[in-house]
Amino acid sequence: MKILIADDERDICEAVRKIVERSGHTCFAVYDGLLALEAFERENPDLVILDVMMPEVNGFDLCRDLRERDARVPIIMLSAKCDIVDKSVGFAAGCDDYIAKPFNSQELSMRIEALLRRARLGSPDEPPRRNRSVVRLGDMEVRLKRNEVLVHGQYVNLTPKEFQIIAFLANHVGEAFSSQDIIANVWGEAYMPDSGSIAVFVRKIRNKIEDDPSKPRYLQTV
Repeated sequence: MKILIADDERDICEAVRKIVERSGHTCFAVYDGLLALEAFERENPDLVILDVMMPEVNGFDLCRDLRERDARVPIIMLSAKCDIVDKSVGFAAGCDDYIAKPFNSQELSMRIEALLRRARLGSPDEPPRRNRSVVRLGDMEVRLKRNEVLVHGQYVNLTPKEFQIIAFLANHVGEAFSSQDIIANVWGEAYMPDSGSIAVFVRKIRNKIEDDPSKPRYLQTV
Protein backbone atom coordinates (compact mmCIF):
# COMPACT_ATOMS: atom_id res chain seq x y z
CA MET A 1 0.00 0.00 0.00
CA LYS A 2 1.06 3.61 -0.60
CA ILE A 3 0.81 6.08 2.26
CA LEU A 4 1.19 9.86 2.02
CA ILE A 5 2.42 11.81 5.08
CA ALA A 6 2.19 15.63 5.07
CA ASP A 7 3.92 17.38 7.98
CA ASP A 8 6.25 20.37 8.12
CA GLU A 9 8.27 18.65 10.87
CA ARG A 10 10.74 16.51 8.97
CA ASP A 11 11.55 14.43 12.05
CA ILE A 12 7.89 13.43 12.26
CA CYS A 13 7.83 12.52 8.58
CA GLU A 14 10.92 10.37 9.00
CA ALA A 15 9.45 8.64 12.07
CA VAL A 16 6.21 7.88 10.20
CA ARG A 17 8.16 6.68 7.17
CA LYS A 18 10.01 4.12 9.30
CA ILE A 19 6.77 2.91 10.91
CA VAL A 20 5.09 2.54 7.52
CA GLU A 21 8.01 0.82 5.83
CA ARG A 22 8.43 -1.64 8.72
CA SER A 23 4.89 -2.78 7.93
CA GLY A 24 5.82 -3.38 4.29
CA HIS A 25 4.17 -0.29 2.81
CA THR A 26 5.57 2.59 0.75
CA CYS A 27 5.65 6.11 2.24
CA PHE A 28 5.76 9.47 0.44
CA ALA A 29 6.54 12.53 2.58
CA VAL A 30 5.81 16.20 1.80
CA TYR A 31 6.22 19.23 4.02
CA ASP A 32 3.32 21.58 3.27
CA GLY A 33 -0.33 21.49 2.21
CA LEU A 34 0.14 22.51 -1.42
CA LEU A 35 2.74 19.82 -2.01
CA ALA A 36 0.36 17.34 -0.38
CA LEU A 37 -2.35 18.13 -2.94
CA GLU A 38 0.10 17.59 -5.79
CA ALA A 39 1.39 14.35 -4.28
CA PHE A 40 -2.16 13.09 -3.71
CA GLU A 41 -3.01 13.46 -7.41
CA ARG A 42 0.34 12.08 -8.53
CA GLU A 43 0.76 9.10 -6.20
CA ASN A 44 -2.87 7.99 -5.72
CA PRO A 45 -2.20 6.94 -2.08
CA ASP A 46 -4.17 4.29 -0.21
CA LEU A 47 -4.04 6.29 3.04
CA VAL A 48 -3.15 9.89 4.00
CA ILE A 49 -1.66 11.19 7.26
CA LEU A 50 -1.97 14.97 7.76
CA ASP A 51 -0.49 17.34 10.29
CA VAL A 52 -2.95 20.01 11.41
CA MET A 53 -0.59 23.01 11.49
CA MET A 54 1.20 23.29 8.13
CA PRO A 55 2.32 26.18 5.91
CA GLU A 56 0.39 27.10 2.75
CA VAL A 57 -2.69 24.98 3.55
CA ASN A 58 -3.55 23.74 7.05
CA GLY A 59 -4.54 20.15 7.71
CA PHE A 60 -8.25 20.85 8.23
CA ASP A 61 -8.64 22.68 4.90
CA LEU A 62 -6.50 20.08 3.17
CA CYS A 63 -8.64 17.28 4.58
CA ARG A 64 -11.79 18.94 3.24
CA ASP A 65 -10.17 19.33 -0.18
CA LEU A 66 -9.07 15.68 -0.28
CA ARG A 67 -12.55 14.56 0.72
CA GLU A 68 -14.00 16.42 -2.26
CA ARG A 69 -11.56 14.60 -4.52
CA ASP A 70 -11.95 11.18 -2.93
CA ALA A 71 -14.80 10.18 -0.63
CA ARG A 72 -13.24 6.94 0.61
CA VAL A 73 -9.47 7.28 1.05
CA PRO A 74 -8.64 6.89 4.79
CA ILE A 75 -7.28 10.07 6.41
CA ILE A 76 -5.50 10.31 9.79
CA MET A 77 -4.95 13.70 11.42
CA LEU A 78 -1.85 14.32 13.60
CA SER A 79 -1.78 17.21 16.04
CA ALA A 80 -0.08 18.42 19.21
CA LYS A 81 -3.50 19.87 20.10
CA CYS A 82 -5.81 17.07 21.20
CA ASP A 83 -8.75 18.83 22.87
CA ILE A 84 -12.29 17.92 21.88
CA VAL A 85 -12.78 21.11 19.86
CA ASP A 86 -9.86 20.35 17.54
CA LYS A 87 -10.94 16.74 17.22
CA SER A 88 -14.48 17.78 16.35
CA VAL A 89 -13.13 20.11 13.63
CA GLY A 90 -10.97 17.30 12.26
CA PHE A 91 -13.79 14.78 12.10
CA ALA A 92 -16.12 17.39 10.61
CA ALA A 93 -13.51 18.00 7.90
CA GLY A 94 -13.70 14.31 7.00
CA CYS A 95 -10.83 12.57 8.77
CA ASP A 96 -11.22 8.95 9.88
CA ASP A 97 -8.92 9.10 12.91
CA TYR A 98 -7.20 11.73 15.06
CA ILE A 99 -3.91 11.04 16.86
CA ALA A 100 -2.14 13.34 19.31
CA LYS A 101 1.57 14.10 19.16
CA PRO A 102 3.78 12.66 20.48
CA PHE A 103 2.33 9.35 19.34
CA ASN A 104 3.20 5.77 20.16
CA SER A 105 4.68 4.10 17.07
CA GLN A 106 2.93 0.78 17.72
CA GLU A 107 -0.44 2.48 18.17
CA LEU A 108 -0.02 4.49 14.95
CA SER A 109 0.91 1.31 13.08
CA MET A 110 -2.17 -0.51 14.39
CA ARG A 111 -4.47 2.36 13.46
CA ILE A 112 -2.99 2.53 9.96
CA GLU A 113 -3.50 -1.21 9.47
CA ALA A 114 -7.07 -1.02 10.78
CA LEU A 115 -8.00 1.75 8.33
CA LEU A 116 -6.29 0.01 5.40
CA ARG A 117 -8.10 -3.23 6.25
CA ARG A 118 -11.44 -1.42 6.40
CA ALA A 119 -10.74 0.31 3.08
CA ARG A 120 -9.84 -3.00 1.41
CA LEU A 121 -12.99 -4.71 2.65
CA GLY A 122 -15.25 -1.82 1.71
CA SER A 123 -18.97 -1.72 2.29
CA PRO A 124 -22.02 -1.65 0.00
CA ASP A 125 -23.24 1.33 2.01
CA GLU A 126 -20.16 3.43 1.27
CA PRO A 127 -20.26 5.92 -1.62
CA PRO A 128 -18.24 4.94 -4.70
CA ARG A 129 -14.71 6.23 -4.91
CA ARG A 130 -14.64 9.34 -7.07
CA ASN A 131 -12.64 9.37 -10.26
CA ARG A 132 -9.53 11.48 -10.25
CA SER A 133 -9.21 14.07 -13.00
CA VAL A 134 -5.65 12.94 -13.81
CA VAL A 135 -3.92 9.60 -13.21
CA ARG A 136 -0.14 9.43 -13.64
CA LEU A 137 1.57 6.08 -14.10
CA GLY A 138 5.27 6.34 -14.78
CA ASP A 139 5.65 8.21 -18.07
CA MET A 140 1.95 7.91 -18.91
CA GLU A 141 -0.66 10.52 -17.97
CA VAL A 142 -4.39 9.76 -18.29
CA ARG A 143 -6.53 12.93 -18.31
CA LEU A 144 -9.91 11.47 -17.49
CA LYS A 145 -12.04 14.58 -17.88
CA ARG A 146 -10.40 15.63 -21.14
CA ASN A 147 -10.31 12.17 -22.76
CA GLU A 148 -6.56 12.46 -23.32
CA VAL A 149 -3.60 10.16 -22.82
CA LEU A 150 0.01 11.33 -22.94
CA VAL A 151 3.10 9.11 -22.98
CA HIS A 152 6.49 10.78 -22.54
CA GLY A 153 4.63 14.08 -22.84
CA GLN A 154 3.25 13.20 -26.30
CA TYR A 155 -0.46 12.84 -27.06
CA VAL A 156 -1.60 9.34 -28.01
CA ASN A 157 -4.17 9.00 -30.78
CA LEU A 158 -6.83 6.68 -29.32
CA THR A 159 -10.30 5.71 -30.47
CA PRO A 160 -13.15 6.48 -28.04
CA LYS A 161 -13.42 2.84 -26.92
CA GLU A 162 -9.65 2.52 -26.49
CA PHE A 163 -9.70 5.56 -24.23
CA GLN A 164 -12.69 4.24 -22.27
CA ILE A 165 -10.82 0.99 -21.59
CA ILE A 166 -7.72 2.89 -20.42
CA ALA A 167 -9.84 5.23 -18.28
CA PHE A 168 -11.62 2.32 -16.60
CA LEU A 169 -8.35 0.55 -15.80
CA ALA A 170 -6.63 3.79 -14.70
CA ASN A 171 -9.37 4.25 -12.11
CA HIS A 172 -8.55 0.79 -10.72
CA VAL A 173 -4.75 0.71 -10.73
CA GLY A 174 -3.36 -2.60 -9.52
CA GLU A 175 -6.63 -4.52 -9.91
CA ALA A 176 -7.21 -7.37 -12.36
CA PHE A 177 -10.32 -7.69 -14.55
CA SER A 178 -11.61 -10.40 -16.86
CA SER A 179 -12.63 -9.63 -20.42
CA GLN A 180 -16.26 -9.82 -19.32
CA ASP A 181 -15.57 -7.30 -16.54
CA ILE A 182 -14.17 -4.83 -19.06
CA ILE A 183 -17.09 -5.40 -21.44
CA ALA A 184 -19.62 -4.84 -18.67
CA ASN A 185 -17.98 -1.62 -17.48
CA VAL A 186 -17.12 -0.10 -20.87
CA TRP A 187 -19.93 -1.29 -23.12
CA GLY A 188 -22.61 -2.05 -20.52
CA GLU A 189 -25.71 -4.02 -21.39
CA ALA A 190 -26.45 -2.09 -24.58
CA TYR A 191 -23.85 -3.97 -26.59
CA MET A 192 -21.92 -7.11 -25.66
CA PRO A 193 -19.09 -7.91 -28.07
CA ASP A 194 -17.39 -11.26 -27.98
CA SER A 195 -14.80 -11.36 -25.20
CA GLY A 196 -12.15 -12.26 -27.77
CA SER A 197 -12.41 -8.74 -29.16
CA ILE A 198 -11.00 -7.37 -25.90
CA ALA A 199 -7.68 -9.00 -26.80
CA VAL A 200 -7.74 -7.04 -30.07
CA PHE A 201 -8.33 -3.77 -28.21
CA VAL A 202 -5.57 -4.58 -25.75
CA ARG A 203 -3.11 -5.29 -28.57
CA LYS A 204 -3.97 -2.00 -30.32
CA ILE A 205 -3.69 -0.02 -27.08
CA ARG A 206 -0.32 -1.58 -26.25
CA ASN A 207 1.00 -0.66 -29.69
CA LYS A 208 0.13 2.96 -28.91
CA ILE A 209 1.19 3.38 -25.25
CA GLU A 210 3.96 0.85 -24.62
CA ASP A 211 7.63 1.41 -25.47
CA ASP A 212 7.85 -2.33 -26.13
CA PRO A 213 4.36 -3.86 -26.68
CA SER A 214 5.82 -7.36 -26.26
CA LYS A 215 6.93 -6.40 -22.73
CA PRO A 216 4.10 -4.15 -21.49
CA ARG A 217 4.59 -1.93 -18.42
CA TYR A 218 1.14 -0.36 -18.20
CA LEU A 219 -1.43 -2.77 -19.63
CA GLN A 220 -0.50 -6.23 -18.40
CA THR A 221 -2.15 -9.64 -18.65
CA VAL A 222 -2.28 -11.89 -15.58
